[in-house]
Amino acid sequence: METIVNALVDYIWGNALVYLALGVGLYFTVLTKAVQIRYIPEMIRLLRERKESNEGISSFQAFCMALSGRVGVGNIAGVATAIAAGGPGAVLWMGVMAFLGGASAFIESTLAQLYKEKADDQYRGGSPYYIEKGLRLKGFAIFVAIVICLSYGVLVPGIQANTIATSFNTAFHIPPFITGALIVILLGLIIFGGVKRIARVADKVVPIMALAYVILTLFILGANVSEIPDMVKLILTSAFGTNAIFGGIVGTAIAWGVRRSVFSNVAGAGEATFSSAAAEVSHPAKQGLVQGFSIYIDTIIVCTATALMILITGMYNVTPPGTTTPLVENIPGVVAGTAYTQAAVSTVFNDFGSGFVAIAIFLFAFTTLMAYYYIAETTIVYLDKKLRFPFLKLVLKVIFLLVVYIGSVQSVSLMWGLGDIGFGSMSYLNFIAIVLLTKPAIRVLQDYDRQKKAGLDPIFDPREVGIKNAEFWIEYSNRHKKK
Repeated sequence: METIVNALVDYIWGNALVYLALGVGLYFTVLTKAVQIRYIPEMIRLLRERKESNEGISSFQAFCMALSGRVGVGNIAGVATAIAAGGPGAVLWMGVMAFLGGASAFIESTLAQLYKEKADDQYRGGSPYYIEKGLRLKGFAIFVAIVICLSYGVLVPGIQANTIATSFNTAFHIPPFITGALIVILLGLIIFGGVKRIARVADKVVPIMALAYVILTLFILGANVSEIPDMVKLILTSAFGTNAIFGGIVGTAIAWGVRRSVFSNVAGAGEATFSSAAAEVSHPAKQGLVQGFSIYIDTIIVCTATALMILITGMYNVTPPGTTTPLVENIPGVVAGTAYTQAAVSTVFNDFGSGFVAIAIFLFAFTTLMAYYYIAETTIVYLDKKLRFPFLKLVLKVIFLLVVYIGSVQSVSLMWGLGDIGFGSMSYLNFIAIVLLTKPAIRVLQDYDRQKKAGLDPIFDPREVGIKNAEFWIEYSNRHKKK
């Protein structure tokens, strides 16, 4: 089983996806005139908008829900595997991909808002919705919805659950089957409460856990402050091929940096489009900007924090794929993943370090599981628009919780392999879709630019920019004009 899974992963995550992710990010950065940079102050301002309704959640809650999906085990275990395969230089390329990915995140989340609709008394939207309405390719949209539902409902959740169980076993010696049962009980209480409950949990837990993690990093950097210049030099020389040890694996560093950046922040992969569509905003570009900012939080801050802790303490090994002889072996026998981060924190905080990382992983991964369930449920709603089979959501809940438990006790390599297949498949499909939808997305941004220059709080009317099939916004604009 693992042999087949690994073969599929190598095929899906080949150079084609690396080039596609970089190319799409660069393409939208140019077309939007670097929207992810020029609108940073506006992104921060929009985070303070707390407007919500019976149908929609606030922009900040949508930001936290998306961030809960982005900030997961990829920020801890994923960064470690990138360093283990691509060396310290992979860290720089993760940052480059995050910068370019900010533009892709803006486009996909703007499209999610543009083509959202109201279903079962909630705002629903995401990549299948904008593929059907924007591209008018219903068959393709249904295929994408099925792939996403299988990915987030079956293939991907096991990674998060497995990492929680592994870290708890390492730190507290709790058997995985017990941890798995605990996760299922807590998760069941939340997902049976609907999107509002998921959003309320996310907007409280996500900011706290991210802040605590960054503070921990600052303590570790402070304890090793004299090593910072050498660490920065190591990252730069490894990234550009001038390092004596890592100079021969620049291509691997780029590939793994991009791979783990996409896995971590999922910019352009379609994941954040579902929570983005649920937000109550007056213009689609507002949520696009908010989600663009979430990429910086995920990769530039949290992923970089993990990388700096690992590198400055030297708690890592580097064995490029396809080789058996390590280039660096600082911690012999330690498998790449959360153990690198736990070892790094323990150099300063002794036994406390392993436990702290385990708790951080639990919070990161648990909130990610909430986001995954919401995405899978939204695809079910899309596939059953007329709600002819309301029991499908119950079936999804049961299957999702079962998969989470199985993931807790299964092989870690198998879970990562299945997750890579899910993320990779979705990424190809969504990258293609958002490129084909460039025209309406850019029109929305231009409308936002125009209204901001006029000193207005932008209100969107699709008729003014010639966009069709955006029925929600026509109704919204009509209501606003009557006031």
